[in-house]
Amino acid sequence: MATKKASPAKTKTASSTKKNGNAKMENSKFHQLFMDELKDIYWAEKHLVKALPKMQKAATSEELANAIGEHLAVTKEQVSRVEEIFELLGAKAVAKKCEAMEGLVMEAQELIEEEEESAVLDAGLIIAAQKVEHYEIAAYGSLRTLANVMGHTEVAKLLEQTLAEEKEADGLLTQIAESTVNEEALSE
Repeated sequence: MATKKASPAKTKTASSTKKNGNAKMENSKFHQLFMDELKDIYWAEKHLVKALPKMQKAATSEELANAIGEHLAVTKEQVSRVEEIFELLGAKAVAKKCEAMEGLVMEAQELIEEEEESAVLDAGLIIAAQKVEHYEIAAYGSLRTLANVMGHTEVAKLLEQTLAEEKEADGLLTQIAESTVNEEALSE
């Protein structure tokens, strides 16, 4: 099977765009997609900073409440990291409403309002929190990939750091659910 070689002009443009992040890249639809997604996750993280304390307060399991509280601190760092990414890209940190995160947070809020304090509530909070984590894992994984394609190495490293934190939070939630909360909820 023959491979199609890129013309020298195309290769030069792609390579200089990757290295320099020039105006052509910044005005490309691909770069705009990246920036829109970055604005979206920025809004999502800022929204979570407001929502996590409510989830923490609603948790009856001390272990779960502590995990949510610790992730709140991490989320605040992630907000700062996204702001650093905007700065590295020479752009103002602007949030664009994330409908998905708003919906996920609303689901958690409804659960808190409808369910009495119990291990069942904790199991539901874990589910709600893991939905959030899975959304963030998808968002940060995609953003990291786009950053790599565009040659934004430092940005990709920062996104990878956040992606690892989100995966760690998801794993901890699974551990809490499987070690105590689910069994306690089942026995209620």
